[in-house]
Amino acid sequence: MYRVAICDDSSQQRAQVRQLLTALSVRTGVEFVMEEFASGELLLQHYEQAQPSFHAWILDVEMPGRSGIETARKLREWQHMDEQIIFLTSYPEYMVDSFDVMTFQYLIKPVQPERFDEVILSLYRYWESQEHKLLVIKSGYDELVIKHDDLIAIEAVKSLTFKNKLHFITAQDTYESKGVLATYASALKEQNFLQIHRSVIINMRHAKKFAGNQVLMSNGLELPIGRSRVKEVKDACTRFMIKELN
Repeated sequence: MYRVAICDDSSQQRAQVRQLLTALSVRTGVEFVMEEFASGELLLQHYEQAQPSFHAWILDVEMPGRSGIETARKLREWQHMDEQIIFLTSYPEYMVDSFDVMTFQYLIKPVQPERFDEVILSLYRYWESQEHKLLVIKSGYDELVIKHDDLIAIEAVKSLTFKNKLHFITAQDTYESKGVLATYASALKEQNFLQIHRSVIINMRHAKKFAGNQVLMSNGLELPIGRSRVKEVKDACTRFMIKELN
């Protein structure tokens, strides 16, 4: 499932993009969840309110108030670097103004269905190539996509009301989900993750300092190391750091 923001001041244009995505989904089986925004300001408000992020933004360049390029630039300033951008425009000369926001593709209005499908399928292939670097978890009613590099640790948390409660910790937030820690330890073993305690998995990329039977992570969090695992953990992290330097 891929979340797509459609941002255009024209309701007719938003409806066309939604219709094209829906038709492509029916033909290919690729699921898109779409949200519409009538202005760049409304899309920015969505992020300011910490609403679920998107995999892609389809942005009209020429909008009253904040343009699509200005909206994308602000979102990039807020460190939303993973979303892919497709701009809609009637004026190809605007392309040069968008180099600094890492644009995936431009579509010239009026949007041709065949060209639209080509661009979205190309984007889908890119997402597929990145999937082994992503973790999808269910948190509440939402499905969240977390990049492996952004994930600092996974911690099993005791709860009287929530069986198999897990915390997925990033620099920006901690997401609550459920699952078996050992399952994640096995699945992520080849992605530089290491179980250091019966209740903790760390991303070795974020391990900064060892002190006794604790490890200091990049976000300042101190996590316990199982007493019987201290040497194993330190050796594994040392090997990882040497590999990274080479």
